[in-house]
Amino acid sequence: MAELRVLLIGATGVFGSRLAERAVLEPGIALTLAARDRAKLEALAARLGGLSVQVIDRERTTGADLAGFDVVVDAAGPFQASAPSVIAAAIAAGVHYIDLADGRDFVAAIGDHDAAAKAAGVSLTCGASSIPALSHAVIDALTAGWKGIDSIRIGIFPGNRAPRGLAVVQAILSYVGHPVRVWRGGRWTDVPGWGMTQRWAVPGVGARWASVCDTPEQDLLVARYAPRRSAEFFAGMELSLLHLGLAVLALPVRWGWGRSLRPASRPLLAVAKLLLPFGSDVGAMDVIVHGRGADGGPAKGRWTLRADGNRGPYVPVLATLAMLRRFQGGQAPEPGARACAGMLTLAESEGDFAALGIATCVEQDSLMHKL
Repeated sequence: MAELRVLLIGATGVFGSRLAERAVLEPGIALTLAARDRAKLEALAARLGGLSVQVIDRERTTGADLAGFDVVVDAAGPFQASAPSVIAAAIAAGVHYIDLADGRDFVAAIGDHDAAAKAAGVSLTCGASSIPALSHAVIDALTAGWKGIDSIRIGIFPGNRAPRGLAVVQAILSYVGHPVRVWRGGRWTDVPGWGMTQRWAVPGVGARWASVCDTPEQDLLVARYAPRRSAEFFAGMELSLLHLGLAVLALPVRWGWGRSLRPASRPLLAVAKLLLPFGSDVGAMDVIVHGRGADGGPAKGRWTLRADGNRGPYVPVLATLAMLRRFQGGQAPEPGARACAGMLTLAESEGDFAALGIATCVEQDSLMHKL
């Protein structure tokens, strides 16, 4: 097979740099790193063995920037309230597109580009990340043969010592305190962003704080699995000071005294970085599903991931890595635009989990065993 020429935008970020580290190890992938800061790009390129670099501002990307590539990956973000500039450029250049988008409106709008993508003969894959790509692969594995699903709960819990970037903080603060539409009690209802705060017992990790997040997952879970009761997504910070402090800061937004916490992204990121020495380097992801099994009786499945040693930030990039392998192997998706829900299998990431020393396990009928 010919080399797959890939342009990675946002290569110097928390997730982009980790995707670059893994993609450069793949045979048949020729990687070019792209971001706004040339000095950071060149430093990363040198660390990874001398890769090509290209200075690009994500919001001003044009078709000319993508000329000569087979696939462009957008790992920059934040995707909340983001214009689809890279998508438009990919269509104009006739280049396949993959992103790690977690913005609810951004992912929901991917279908708007379907006709143009088909006309250009390219595929646009949105959300090739922990959600919805990995989460749906997990649910598919847990519920194979089931007659129906009643409830889905997903939680993501980074360790406090995990690196964090400005885009991630901006994404979180964009919805904190604002109404978030969730499927609960068999109907859509609004709850406060970063509300419903609770303690979540993660097997093999311990109790972590959890609060409701606004993500594409709520919509995609309901559309794809039709749970009768609920589909909920939570995330949490390990340190009580950070997690509960953010819940308190959300109150003025909930009460209508302020429009958004997003303008405070930089100072709040600075505070979080001051607290990096505390807590642990253990991240986790937990997926719990209740429903009706193959015999029609009550069934439960639970899949838990534990990433020690600050390896958690690799998890969101593994779905995109699996997609790149498909492209390189001549298995590109059909032209069109779609969310990365149900496109990948859990087996496609298992080798990466093992290579990174990331542990996963599944619980069904109270029996623990390896998936």
